[in-house]
Amino acid sequence: MIRIGLTSFNEHSSLTGKKTSSLYEYAGYLPLVELDTNYYGITKKSSVENWLTQVPEDFRFVVKLYAGFTGQAKWQDNYSSMSEMQEHFLETMKPMIESGKLFCFLAQFPAQFKCTKENVAYLEILRGLFPKLPVAVELRDYSWYAKEFVEKTRQLMRTLDFSLVMVDEPQLPDTVPLDPTVTNKNFSLFRFHGRNQAYWNDRTGDWRKKRTLYRYNETELKELGNKVRQAAEESAEVGVIFNNNSGGDAADNAMQLKKILQLDYEGLNPSQIDLF
Repeated sequence: MIRIGLTSFNEHSSLTGKKTSSLYEYAGYLPLVELDTNYYGITKKSSVENWLTQVPEDFRFVVKLYAGFTGQAKWQDNYSSMSEMQEHFLETMKPMIESGKLFCFLAQFPAQFKCTKENVAYLEILRGLFPKLPVAVELRDYSWYAKEFVEKTRQLMRTLDFSLVMVDEPQLPDTVPLDPTVTNKNFSLFRFHGRNQAYWNDRTGDWRKKRTLYRYNETELKELGNKVRQAAEESAEVGVIFNNNSGGDAADNAMQLKKILQLDYEGLNPSQIDLF
């Protein structure tokens, strides 16, 4: 099955017609969402339980791991050990794991996480922290995809039972290519960040709002759709997340791709128009 979704559920006005939407409303249009809440700090268990009450049976979540797991926050500031951090996170996420609505955990590593022996060893540690759970790994440094390492990177992901995230982003000397290689036959995950070359590496001003300012055109979406279909032939489940929302383009692009792939999602929440 191919599920299309967006990063967050509350900021897609072109989807719901509202400036701010609830998860219940969002789940009337798409069957997948990426939640980044835990990246900044592990949320409350009650919040997870509340999310589950708002979505239909076939809805799924991509949950980004807390930044302490991917080296973008000092876990030592909040936990006495990595094991304590892991236990807190998994206990919080237990309702979602048990519900069967977890599509995967997302480990998004920064560009500073390069292809080194130390970082390969850390990926092995990360797998040990999440045994038998679906984890997708997004690598943002080109060194993992260099000609001499790319096949080793793929094999590492297969060995550790990780799904290597298939990333679409601006093609610059230091960015990663869109590699459609499936490394986990149970699930694959695409993340589309847009192709805004001018602002991808810009860190001036309000750079976060400019980095993903991009709207995919029909030709680009058809090309991406072909790669999604290819992955679906090798994976039982495929998730597609649009993250190009600086200008509010993600929802429109998601619905365009849904049409291109001729997907018809049944069992979504009733939308407002369906109530009358």
